[in-house]
Amino acid sequence: MGKLKTLCLMGGLMIIFMYVGNLFGGIDGMKVAFWISLGMNFFSYFFSDKLVLKQYKSTQVNEKSSPELYQIIQRLSSQAGLPMPKIYIIPEKAPNAFATGRNPSHAAVAATQGLLDMLSLEEIEGVLAHEMSHVRHYDILISSVAAVFASAVAVLGRLAQSSSRSGRKGNPISVVIAAILMPIAASIVQMSISRTREYAADEGAARLTRHPEWLMAALSKLDNFARTYSMNSATAQTAHMFIVNPFSGTKSNFSNLFSTHPSTADRLARLQELKDKIA
Repeated sequence: MGKLKTLCLMGGLMIIFMYVGNLFGGIDGMKVAFWISLGMNFFSYFFSDKLVLKQYKSTQVNEKSSPELYQIIQRLSSQAGLPMPKIYIIPEKAPNAFATGRNPSHAAVAATQGLLDMLSLEEIEGVLAHEMSHVRHYDILISSVAAVFASAVAVLGRLAQSSSRSGRKGNPISVVIAAILMPIAASIVQMSISRTREYAADEGAARLTRHPEWLMAALSKLDNFARTYSMNSATAQTAHMFIVNPFSGTKSNFSNLFSTHPSTADRLARLQELKDKIA
């Protein structure tokens, strides 16, 4: 299912690019847009994870440089029957984490320095178990591709807005519609892939650690912090990748019109039910 959704996203990216290319250059513009979108799909499949990690200035760590973090990931990988992913630390005060990559054999897990400083080792394990569940469910590819998709759509929206203001030739109504709908489409894509995935990853983490309360405690802390402090480097196009919405406390931000995460209260309630069953 994840691979099918990824193909749909890639196909949608090509259609949108070709539509906008036709607006600006007719048949020739559509042909150029086709090759550009084809190249972007190739890039997003093989390099979107590296792009996101670089965007957040992540530093790769190993057993020697970060032994406790390495041991937690190693234990979770073994329990989940997954290859050992690459491990990164993001130099960011806000506690958060995400997983990326195109498959479990090419996966990476990144945690902010704030998460490592604020949470206990058990809570960190709960968060990382959530991210390893994303790896296990093959969520990481569609999540990474969606980030590139949303970024590309946002660029098209700004281009259409610029064109409508400059009065270039073309269908002005179509250009204005594109300018309005492009950012909304990006947000809808993020919303559609995030909500159910987060519930499934929460459940996967609870079953992997056998301690749902670890993730519950971590989510409460992360959510409380996110409501008063936003990540400095976070973008709306990559917000869906994180375990908690990095813009929770920014009510005026456009991205919050289309929440990319279920509410923390709902997630905690589901984890509590699961805890009762596991106990």
